[in-house]
Parts: sequence; C-alpha cells; structure tokens
Amino acid sequence: MTETSSAITPFRIDIPQADLDDLHDRLARTRLPDALPGVGWSYGVDRDYLIDLIEYWRTGYDWREQEARLNKVPQFTTEIDGQHLHFLHVRSPEPDATPLIVTHGWPSTPADFSDIIGPLTDPRAHGADPARAFHVVAPSVPGFGFSGPTLDSGWDVPRIARAWAELMRRLGYRHYGAQGGDYGSLISGALGRVAPDNVIGVHLNALADAATPSGSGHDLAVLSESDRAKAAANQIWWFGHNGYATQMALRPQTIAYSLNDSPAGQLAWNLEWFVDWDPTATEQTPIARDAILTDVTTLWLTGTAGSAARIYRESGSSWGSKPAPSGVATAVANFQGDRAVRGLAEQAHRIVRWNDYPVGGHFAALQAPAELVTDIREFFGSLDR
Repeated sequence: MTETSSAITPFRIDIPQADLDDLHDRLARTRLPDALPGVGWSYGVDRDYLIDLIEYWRTGYDWREQEARLNKVPQFTTEIDGQHLHFLHVRSPEPDATPLIVTHGWPSTPADFSDIIGPLTDPRAHGADPARAFHVVAPSVPGFGFSGPTLDSGWDVPRIARAWAELMRRLGYRHYGAQGGDYGSLISGALGRVAPDNVIGVHLNALADAATPSGSGHDLAVLSESDRAKAAANQIWWFGHNGYATQMALRPQTIAYSLNDSPAGQLAWNLEWFVDWDPTATEQTPIARDAILTDVTTLWLTGTAGSAARIYRESGSSWGSKPAPSGVATAVANFQGDRAVRGLAEQAHRIVRWNDYPVGGHFAALQAPAELVTDIREFFGSLDR
C-alpha cells in the first residue's frame, strides 16, 4: 500500500447553492418514460411512486437541513493508498469504549448510521449500560460520496479492507470491532481476514456472501435439508432481482453516463435496492423518504453514482464466491428480507452468534436501528477482551 500522506483533516459538508439550483432545475425538467398499465413494480420501479418521490425531492426535501444535521457529526478526510477517504469519527464519553468501524453498502453512505451512532457511542444517555459503549468510525466507501470518485482501478473488497486497517492504525486503535451490512458485510468480513490480530469480532447484517451457493467451493452436501431449500429459493429470487448488479459488475461505465446526467434516473436506479419490491406487499419496514434522498442526493452532488457502481466491477472476480475461512468471532443479525443461510455462512465465517429478526429490512440501520444496536452491544459484550 502506497502512502503519500498520513494527515487527517477535519471536514465539513458545504455544497454550493448553484449545485442545488441545478439539481432542482433538472428535476423540474424530468422526461419520464411511459409505463404499461397495471404492472406495478413487476417491470421495475413503479412510475407513479417515482413521480411522487421526484416531486417531493424537488419541492419538499431540504438538503440544507440534512447538511446541517450531518455536520453535527465530526467528519474527517485522509489519503490512503492514493485514495481520498472521508469518514465519521465519533468518540464515546466512556474512556473504556470499544473502537468499532462501521461500513455501509450500495447505494448508501454513512448518513445511514445517524440513528445508531448516538446509542452506540453514549449508551448512558440512552438508558443503556455505559460499559457497552463504542468509539465509532464510519468511512465512506471509496468511490461513494465524499470518498469519491476512485482514481484508479482495483478497489475491490480486500483492498478496501486493507485501507480500513490502515485508517484504524492512524487513529490509534490497536484492537477494534467491525460491523457492516450489504457490501459492508463483505468489507467487514474481509477486515477480519487481513487484520486478524487487530479485529476482536465482526458483526454482520445483510450478509451478502452466504445467500446462494457459489461455484468456488460451497459444500452443499454438509447443509441441512432446510438450508439447501433456502439456498435454492434464494437462487431463484436472485435470478429475478440481479439485473442492476449484473450491469454494474460488467459495464459500469455505460450506466454511469445516465446516472451522472439525470437525477431522476439516478434515483430510479438507486431505488432498485432501496425499494426493490412492491412496498404495498412487503413486511419490511419502509425507509423514510428523507433517508433515501440524503443518500441519493449525496451521490448526485458529488457526481459519484457511477464511481460507486464500480465496486461491483472491481469485486467481480470474487462476486458470489465463498471467501477464505475467517478465524475471527462473527455474529450475524438476519433482518426481515435478508437471505443469509447459516450453513453457507459457517463455511466462511466463525459464527458464534446468529439471530433472525421478523422486523426491519436489508438496511437495518434505517429500518431497525434499536434492534441492530442491541445486537451489536450484546455480541461485543460477550467477547473476552
């Protein structure tokens, strides 16, 4: 890893008004496609749903309010391996707090963690045991938002994990935990593999490498009958939902032109995962419109929706494959709609805790923050340190 500067610089979000005016102007001039009558979400993002959300984005959503809220959290930048990196760093008032690096997935940003940072860093103020406090580090993944765009190829999951290990070293944290969901689950798991002497435990939700068997080594013979059935059902489900991922894994530059030119187009593309189901028929907790739009607006204003898509291409060689076994104690919180199969997860992770929740959804920090915080506290509280 090439290091050109180890300086850590305070950062504050300050978007020029001209950029916001341009966004509103583009939204007002959105040219929508037709849609077949009565198809709902079965052909992709529902047109009426998108129209309503575009109008709210243009006339109701307040970026300045969100910007002020985000700026209340200490933010910093540094350069690691030639890449500009942005991260949140919130130290707990409890001196013996456990350092914890928390990683988002696609198409998210660290803004997703707004509702869990306070309870994690200051449990005493939230009516919880102060002995279970954390110093929270939440980076923007390279290519996303204020950590973007990426400047060279090769920013796959292991490289990001190595950058996280270096970031924690710079911050003075010798031993720490890792937490993540979606792509963050892959990065957090990989961090345990690249820094096993430093990572005391890994906590995962939306575990992305244990839903379907891969062609590179998952042993189906050792799975229980119920786990084999789950894995088979997941393969069928994924076949009908992976169009967005396949495009970004194979040809991210092609879709980047549309993402960077049309905010309505970027919104629809991001909704493929934020709302990739009929919201009138799901048991998952709906994500607040402002939360979705804060992530989408951050990617739009930084021009990084295309850069963020590249993580699928960079990690394409290992996409869907079983990672090397990890010896780090790992916990999995499976929320409503998550599809991790324990038998598959145990072939790549040392699973010491597994909880299934009938609430929330894929974006647990936004959909089930209280349950996620409790699961994180209980897991790390159970580890010998």
